[in-house]
Amino acid sequence: MADKYLYNNSGTVTERSAIVTSAGAGDSGKIPGLDAGGQLDQSFMPTGIGADTASITASEALAAGDLVNVWNSTGAKVRKADATTAGKEAHGFVKASVSSSASATVYFEGGITGLTSLTPGVQYLSTTPGIASATAPSASGNVVQRVGFATAATALNFDAGTPIVLA
Repeated sequence: MADKYLYNNSGTVTERSAIVTSAGAGDSGKIPGLDAGGQLDQSFMPTGIGADTASITASEALAAGDLVNVWNSTGAKVRKADATTAGKEAHGFVKASVSSSASATVYFEGGITGLTSLTPGVQYLSTTPGIASATAPSASGNVVQRVGFATAATALNFDAGTPIVLA
């Protein structure tokens, strides 16, 4: 529920709710409110400011917090990143679960929260699809890719590194 404020409506004091999303120029002069997460909605931000995201069709079910790989299958698709095989390196992550064939919002940088069992420090793409690990993979053919830095057991600052395929 958005906060409310009083404004002068042609001489009459009137209560009005703050808006939590912007429809553009039609909302000029209105007071913004924070969303349920305590943040300004992306719709308030000017072009070039805000999260670096793309809406991409998922080729498999994704869980909130999964590291993902963008690949081509008659157009851009997104799937769980996986260090077991070359070509499935991490390009980003999702904050919300999404079903296969649904549209996923992929984040290309930033923090991931709600994770479990991370060891604070450098994290690598795991051979378990979609997750990070404090231990780099070591088998022949595996991909070693730094994916960020865990600041707690539940939080990762995503910053994709260059993947290296082991001989």
